[in-house]
Amino acid sequence: MVSFVTPVVSLFVPGSRPERFAKADNSGADAVILDLEDAVAPGNKDLAREVVVAHAAMLKSAIVVRINAAGTPWHEADIDAVRRLDGVSVMLPKVERPEDIANMARHMARSVSVIALVESAVGLANLPDILATSGVVAVAFGSVDFSLDLGCAHDRLTLLAARNEIVWRSRAAGRAAPIDGVTTDLSSPEITEVDARHAMKMGFGGKMAIHPRQIEPIRIAFRPSDNEIIWARDIVGAASSGEAVQVNGEMVDRPVIERARRILRWAALV
Repeated sequence: MVSFVTPVVSLFVPGSRPERFAKADNSGADAVILDLEDAVAPGNKDLAREVVVAHAAMLKSAIVVRINAAGTPWHEADIDAVRRLDGVSVMLPKVERPEDIANMARHMARSVSVIALVESAVGLANLPDILATSGVVAVAFGSVDFSLDLGCAHDRLTLLAARNEIVWRSRAAGRAAPIDGVTTDLSSPEITEVDARHAMKMGFGGKMAIHPRQIEPIRIAFRPSDNEIIWARDIVGAASSGEAVQVNGEMVDRPVIERARRILRWAALV
């Protein structure tokens, strides 16, 4: 399996809009998701597929192709198209059972990193088996479709339990930290930042974006604050022996030291 590091910001761009590819590629996003699914009308699916194949190799960003779901008229043709691309990951939407991924992998006839997009109650119920499937490197949370499936509100409190389960099950399965769903409200960068900070605090490794203006708010939210970095440096500097000590009145032992080191590593990455 190809190694996979969760992108902090993954930016969607419609696969049928090649004039937007370069802008997305230079937007500062960690990954560009070339979308063949929801962002493309049924009549444009064939065109989008060929456009993605023609342009994906020209982009310097990490590329993820979101194909159409298993059971749709476009699924197998999408897989055939992705087989012509090297070095891309595949986002499979509406994953509900391991067979969805296994069947795709057999059709691909080669190893590929799969991001399983969980968007339904059935998908969440089968998450342990999905995470155990060969090829899956991470899970993404399709929170908007998940809310539609449950008939519930699309807000942080209502989706708290689902997000929590996705995070801890991903960790238990040894997969990369999951990717949180999109913020649909584009009216204010603060709304995106608050959503992203909530995802970060819950343990998500990144968040998907639908507009370039959301990139910086997401990155800010996932970046440790100056105070957190100062705290981490103080902890690591004072506790280099690994023994329990007091730092600024705080008792510091191994878990605290490891958390400080993780903050510093994450600050360097983000």
